[in-house]
Amino acid sequence: MITLVTGGSGSGKSEYAEGLILDSPCSRRFYVATMIAYGKEGRDKVERHRVLRKGKGFITIEKPRNVGEVMVGEYETGLSPLSRTGRALLLECVSNLAANEMFKEGTGKTEAGEQQGGPIQCLSHKIAEDIISLAGQVQDMVIVTNEVDRDGICYEPETMEYIRLMGCLNQKLASAADRVVEVVYGIPVLLKPSALGPAAIGADFKRRECQGE
Repeated sequence: MITLVTGGSGSGKSEYAEGLILDSPCSRRFYVATMIAYGKEGRDKVERHRVLRKGKGFITIEKPRNVGEVMVGEYETGLSPLSRTGRALLLECVSNLAANEMFKEGTGKTEAGEQQGGPIQCLSHKIAEDIISLAGQVQDMVIVTNEVDRDGICYEPETMEYIRLMGCLNQKLASAADRVVEVVYGIPVLLKPSALGPAAIGADFKRRECQGE
C-alpha cells in the first residue's frame, strides 16, 4: 500500500507519517532521507528527525537524489533481496527531493531547464517513477510531501518553476497512491479514497451548481 501524506510546514505530517509506519504490521522499517543539511537550520532539522526516530527500529538510507537507485535489499542481512513482504518504508520528503533534483548543487541553476519536451513534466515524471519504483520493493510505503503553493505570492521565476514542479509531482503521486491524507493542525483529513465516492461528489457539485453556490 502507498500512502501519501501532505500538509503545510509544522502541520504535524511527519509525526503522523511515522505513526503509520509504526502501526504497520511490517517488522522491517526503512527511512529514506532526502534532505541535504545546508547551514545550522538544516542540520538542526535533520537532528530533530533523528531524535524522533531514535529507538524505533528504522534503518536510515540517505538519498537526496535518484531514489529509484535505492535497493532496499542491500540494507538487509540474511533475507531475500526480492522479498518485499514485511518491509515498510518512510520517504521524507518529496519537497526536498524535488529541489535537489531540480537545482544544481551550489549554483541555484535548474536541471529542469536542460531537459527537452516540457522540462517540468519530464522531471516530475522522472521523480514520480523513481518513487514508484522504490514502492515496488516494499509492502507498505508512506510518502511525505508539502503544500507549497497556497500563499498566492509570485516569486522569482526559478521558484515558480519549482512550485509548478511540486504541483505536477503531487498530482502524479496522489494518482498512484492508495490513500492520500492531509494533516491540518495535527489532524489527519482523508482525501483519498473519498468517503463520498466520485458519484456522490458529482451529485453534490450539481446540487450546489443548481443552487448557485
